[in-house]
Amino acid sequence: MQSSAAQSKKVSFRAKETTICPICEYGHFREQMFQGGGRLIAGKITKELRRLYEKNKKFGRINPNDYLLTVCPKCLYTAFPKDWNTLQPAEMERIKSTIGERKVNLEKILGPVDFNQDRNLISGAASFLLAIDCYQNRLPYIAPTPKKAVCCLKSAWYFDDLHNEFPSLGYDKVRDFLYQKASGWYQSTLEIMQTGVEPVDTAAQILGPDTDNNWGFDGVIYLNAYLSLKFKDQLASTTEKQVEMLSKAKRMLAKLYGSGKSSKSKPSVLLDIARELYDELGEVIKTLNGEN
Repeated sequence: MQSSAAQSKKVSFRAKETTICPICEYGHFREQMFQGGGRLIAGKITKELRRLYEKNKKFGRINPNDYLLTVCPKCLYTAFPKDWNTLQPAEMERIKSTIGERKVNLEKILGPVDFNQDRNLISGAASFLLAIDCYQNRLPYIAPTPKKAVCCLKSAWYFDDLHNEFPSLGYDKVRDFLYQKASGWYQSTLEIMQTGVEPVDTAAQILGPDTDNNWGFDGVIYLNAYLSLKFKDQLASTTEKQVEMLSKAKRMLAKLYGSGKSSKSKPSVLLDIARELYDELGEVIKTLNGEN
């Protein structure tokens, strides 16, 4: 058993209970992050609602997102812990039939990744790519659309970090593709919130999009507007469609900050960036309409 001194130098630990994969029945000990001990040094929150963390002199790079997803090291089935065992036969069959394809696609982008080893920047990025792939094969009862949106956005963050670390490997192209996919799924999530096609409420605890502040449904509204503006040219082929898309996002954003007064559920940091984005959307819509 490790001494407390040895543990104090580690970022993560292995769970005592074995996690059995429902797809291939492989057993592994899930890695989890230690809490406290001065490991996390929180930095600023970006306009994408991402919390940045400073590099720790003692522990090095630490990112809580590395440990959010459960990944089978053998067949690469991936899910949030809550969804790990909630599989219907049709889902199991789909995920089982795509094992080989999943492994090949991952290696094309990131090379071989060993999930028996401790998580790092590469395996963190890989876990969210795998989650997107697996949630593509899940049925509406677990609300896969908002989960794909969040995983896609987080994956884009990882590939941005990878591009900064290895600028010559083309990770920026993967990052931009993931941002665009995230934008589409955030739009779909917003529609689902209104139609009830998927039980989005069951995904509220992971909507985040980050780990320290769960902005929940307000975050979905904000990120839909942010990503719609950022990728308007890719998402809408004509000026008319862009105006329609951005105007809809702007109306939803207005509901987000309402009176403009901060509260526990709507802290000032979210209201401030939502208001800035609202004004920016207004200017872009004017320009697209030829009013400037």
